Amino acid sequence: MRIQFIGAAQTVTGSMHLLEVDGKRVLLDCGFFQGKRAESISLNKNFTYFHPAEIDAVILSHAHIDHSGNLPNLVKQGFSGPIFATPATRDLSGIMLTDSAKIQEQDTEFLNKKLAKRGEPLLAPIYDTEDALAVMPLFVTVSYHHEITVVDGVHLTFLDAGHILGSAMVQLRITDDGSEKILVFTGDLGRRNMPILKNPDPVQEADVLISESTYGGRRHDPIQDMEDQLKDVILRTIKRGGKVVIPAFSIERTQEITYTLHRLFDRKALPRIPVFVDSPLSVNATEVFRLHPECFNKDIFKMVIAHDDPFGFEFIKYIRSVEDSKKLNDMKEPMVIISASGMCESGRILHHLANNVGDPKNTILIVGYQAPETLGRRILNHQQELKIFGEMFPLKAEVVEMHSFSAHADHDDIVSFVEKFDKAKLKQIFLVHGEPDGQNALKESLSKLGFKNISAPKKGETISI
Repeated sequence: MRIQFIGAAQTVTGSMHLLEVDGKRVLLDCGFFQGKRAESISLNKNFTYFHPAEIDAVILSHAHIDHSGNLPNLVKQGFSGPIFATPATRDLSGIMLTDSAKIQEQDTEFLNKKLAKRGEPLLAPIYDTEDALAVMPLFVTVSYHHEITVVDGVHLTFLDAGHILGSAMVQLRITDDGSEKILVFTGDLGRRNMPILKNPDPVQEADVLISESTYGGRRHDPIQDMEDQLKDVILRTIKRGGKVVIPAFSIERTQEITYTLHRLFDRKALPRIPVFVDSPLSVNATEVFRLHPECFNKDIFKMVIAHDDPFGFEFIKYIRSVEDSKKLNDMKEPMVIISASGMCESGRILHHLANNVGDPKNTILIVGYQAPETLGRRILNHQQELKIFGEMFPLKAEVVEMHSFSAHADHDDIVSFVEKFDKAKLKQIFLVHGEPDGQNALKESLSKLGFKNISAPKKGETISI
């Protein structure tokens, strides 16, 4: 058995790991790399380490674009095997991938107008909507805790990762050279006691663990502080007469924020101001949430049974049309605008940032991880000028970062998760989906607990098990 770490290797994006067992090749995730435009296009367009037609199957941990986003390109270049996922992940992937294609088409069209004026070569999207739709017939859905054969000698069980709707840890029972091994891949590991989803399933047995490490070395704010922190930011901005602009991932983060606002308005902790969810993907994703109450924790499930919509209240508006989105630019009263993408790399959030970052009355509220070289990271770093759509905008708005909304396990969560494994059986730990400093901090903590053979593989590194 061999594992090649192709994406999310010493970085937090582009999850992709190639497992080879007895001549069969199984891809764990097939995500988009997000970062500098030129680098991202090159990394996403080309499958450097394999030919897609040679892949026998894909196992998808969840629907976030940095884990699923390059599936249409994989199929476009020759992959025709099954894609194993939970039912909720399949449904979310359907809207995520078509949205990704539409954004590429729109961004390419926008950029090509400028390139054409300058007489420069035109661009083409990595894939289009037709390519995204071609992925869907390949999905094979598997419910949590049910074992299925992926290829000969590789048997899959999905465990609830508690990260986003449908997210799964991948547990593989692998027969190789006459012996059986268990490999666990966390995908993105969630936190306990989050507002909407169930807690991550406990896992105790594995020979090999591939663990995310996004927040290695860092601790989140307590979940119970979530409501009061959000209330304080909004009240402060209202007092200035400004807008709160929230770049938010369309899946999970948007629903968590709307649910928290629901609770704040319900207990009259905030004055009635308009709230806009300006992202067709977020609107569609919220509809998928309503289709999968089996993923909810007991509190949210009870709300659904009682016909109380956790993601809606009387003065929230979900926006689909471009025309309605543009109208927000002319509205001057205090409001909350939630828009995608979460790392400010594409979508309608770019227009809202361009229109609002220069006004000191406004607040840009960052509620999720921002990868290096993304616009979101530059905002967090308080870069004085921001390049948006090729133009420079001064950053004068207040910038606030909230860690309590993060759907990723933090340092202590990961350590607590791993320490439950049988140390005598767990022979190797690979840290992925993280930056080197955080991975080193995790390695140090896990080593103190007695775990051995902990490493953070480099991009392209292949390890025999």
